[in-house]
Amino acid sequence: MAAAPPSYCFVAFPPCSKDGLVVFGKNSARPRDEVQEVVYFAAAYHDPGSKVECTYIEIEQVPKTHAVVLSRPSWLWGAEMGANEHGVCVANEAVVTREPASESEALLGMDLVRLGLERGATAKEALDVIVALLEEHGQGGNYYEDGSSCHTFQSAFLIVDRNEAWILETSGKYWAAEKITEGVKCICNQLSLTTKIDAEHPELRDYVKSQGWWNGDSDFNFSEVFSLTDDHLACSSGRESLEKQGGDVSAQAMIDVLRDKDSGVCVDSESFLTTASIVSVLPQDPSFPCIHYFTGTPDPSRSIFKPFIFVDDVKLVPKVQSPSFGNDDPAKKIPRFQEKPDRRHELYKAHEWARSLLENDQDKGQKLMRIMLDLERQGLEAMEDILTRAEVLDPAEVVDLFYDCVDTELKFFK
Repeated sequence: MAAAPPSYCFVAFPPCSKDGLVVFGKNSARPRDEVQEVVYFAAAYHDPGSKVECTYIEIEQVPKTHAVVLSRPSWLWGAEMGANEHGVCVANEAVVTREPASESEALLGMDLVRLGLERGATAKEALDVIVALLEEHGQGGNYYEDGSSCHTFQSAFLIVDRNEAWILETSGKYWAAEKITEGVKCICNQLSLTTKIDAEHPELRDYVKSQGWWNGDSDFNFSEVFSLTDDHLACSSGRESLEKQGGDVSAQAMIDVLRDKDSGVCVDSESFLTTASIVSVLPQDPSFPCIHYFTGTPDPSRSIFKPFIFVDDVKLVPKVQSPSFGNDDPAKKIPRFQEKPDRRHELYKAHEWARSLLENDQDKGQKLMRIMLDLERQGLEAMEDILTRAEVLDPAEVVDLFYDCVDTELKFFK
């Protein structure tokens, strides 16, 4: 059975976070050569009876979908992580349970991330969307762009809004969820739910009894019932990294945690790399905007986080979008993944050059990194100003925000 990539998701609520903010973060650990892109889709209305083509299957579309911004492996339809216009953030973790994941093509956990964001205006709504689709369509299919082997996993999710978060863990169509409203929480590629379960599949306990996994006499512990091992140390190290920040978890503190290679949160191994990262700041006061920071490039220790704010007519950023191959994409042809096209976008290519500079000319590389981190700091300070000023944000002020940040970053690489 394939090992799940060691990704980490975090959320911090007051009083552990600063200034009445909910702070969300995720590192996406994926195969080293996989490209992630950052894409925006505007809110849209859809005709009755219309369908939506996900990564592997087609499902019924809903009458209206919310605006979303996503960080996704560029070969698939869904997303590893993202946010919507209502301040909902969702991230996915691949997990292994005692029940083998299906190789039959269905919805990927990453499809469910996007579907939850497009259809849920709160964290609980997004959860309800995900579990309903799981019941109707199931989960399954290859998690990687690999024609030689099918890598299948079950899914876990961290679903967050301005008021609460839900940890949702699944095995097949069965699931359990825990509600979080305070403190810090970390999930990774291992099951974490124990006996505190605030919502669950109506047939969950009968199912595990029928499998002989639980006799009904002891407390129902989701992780104990469904896990293959008792080892949860990796998730613990991630949580400890965040708890070290005390009551001061901010966007910068979350970025620092995501850059931490010593703890294992920032993955850089023979098989896996943190291929993209996100940090979102969700003010509990709804009069302030949510701010979402994306890298769009691998390894947050040598990438910079660039801010995005939802406004009408937000400017698209082709320089962080991979080439489109349409129906000729090997991911869409049967058999799948017989070729691997070049999916690198302009920013990804620029980062390859920067990585080479860091490795081959340390002085120049370190000088470039200092410039980039200063650019990032200016962006963080400007966003902090938006979250502390009395005046209402003028949308025209930020309609080009993410575009301009990417453009400025590219200029320093030339």
